[in-house]
Amino acid sequence: MTDPTGSELDDLWARHSADWREPAQIASQWEEAAATDTRLLRGRARGGFWDLVERKRVTLLVTREYEHLLMGLTVTGGRPQVSYMRMPHPSGVAVDEKRGVVHVASTRNPNQVYDLVPVTGTLSRRDVPVAPPAGRPLVPLRSRFHPGSLYIHDLAMVGGELHANAVGENAVVRLPGEGSWERVWWPRAIERRGRPDFTRNYLQLNSIAAGPDVSTSYFTASADRMSARRPGHRNFMVDRRGVLFDGATREPAAGGLTRPHSARLHQGTVWLDNSGYGELGIVHDGAYEAVARLPGWTRGLCLRDGVAWVATSRVIPAFRQYAPGLDVDRSRCAIHAVGIGSGEVLGSLTWPYGNQVFAVEAMDRRVATGLAFPAGRRPSRQVRRLFYGFDTAAGER
Repeated sequence: MTDPTGSELDDLWARHSADWREPAQIASQWEEAAATDTRLLRGRARGGFWDLVERKRVTLLVTREYEHLLMGLTVTGGRPQVSYMRMPHPSGVAVDEKRGVVHVASTRNPNQVYDLVPVTGTLSRRDVPVAPPAGRPLVPLRSRFHPGSLYIHDLAMVGGELHANAVGENAVVRLPGEGSWERVWWPRAIERRGRPDFTRNYLQLNSIAAGPDVSTSYFTASADRMSARRPGHRNFMVDRRGVLFDGATREPAAGGLTRPHSARLHQGTVWLDNSGYGELGIVHDGAYEAVARLPGWTRGLCLRDGVAWVATSRVIPAFRQYAPGLDVDRSRCAIHAVGIGSGEVLGSLTWPYGNQVFAVEAMDRRVATGLAFPAGRRPSRQVRRLFYGFDTAAGER
């Protein structure tokens, strides 16, 4: 091996010096985050979608897992605002408005949970002037790493603490702020001779309808028993095999579902997405009832101020059999506003180049107005300066 020439070293060191310069890379801890296909961000609104977002004074947070996008949608000054942050395979979102923190699960190996907080001001600098941001964009404050085998999906605040579905363990785990995790619930269905089997995914236990504590919460799964056919297998039977588990009894509270997702407790009623039939529905007296039928794989649900914000996704071709009640070729990647009382679709936003949505959450736009990266433009000098001098609150220093 010969020694490198001075020119070779200059070129090598120049490349190293140029690496990791974009805030998008640093914020997501992902080198490819600086390259975003802007077609993914272009949406087509129908009905009164943006008018409703404005009237309800919300910021919607949407995770598009296979496109590695966390998106923010709001209206300020009468104009729609779309923003984003790249993140490896984001899934569940939990909004803790009391503390002003948004938690986002990143479900690659290893799993991560990002904590994002709104920018409240900027630091005073003489070297580079940093203008206050327009609105209150969310920026990452920290991330925690967890074993990939947890296979985290949904996130929820239960009793003021962050919890997650550890789908890979058929369990629900508590996630203390210091980065540890603790199993706190699992269905009786995974027990053999009284001992639970956490060693592989049997049930696809994937969402949390959060109550005041775990025993008053509910959880969805694609099956109610263990078998040799497991989630991910093409011969895994799904049609009407899904269930809603009761947190108190650890037994099914309702059945007949097909790949259910996004269970939510709202005013004492459990709402959920019956994904394989493209439905939004409720569980009443142990029976499931469809409220609305939508054009795609329903997954992602938030209920707030009379509106159910529910997402639809395209169906992954390899898993068409998981959607027996859908016209797969007509499925759309979108978010829909559905009237809770009527089941009427009040407006929609469709992403023509979109693929999969996992979660939708709403928060008061006075708390946060989206993410730091505006859609439609390359990362600007203002974005770089924002990350150079952002302030999130004196209490964080």
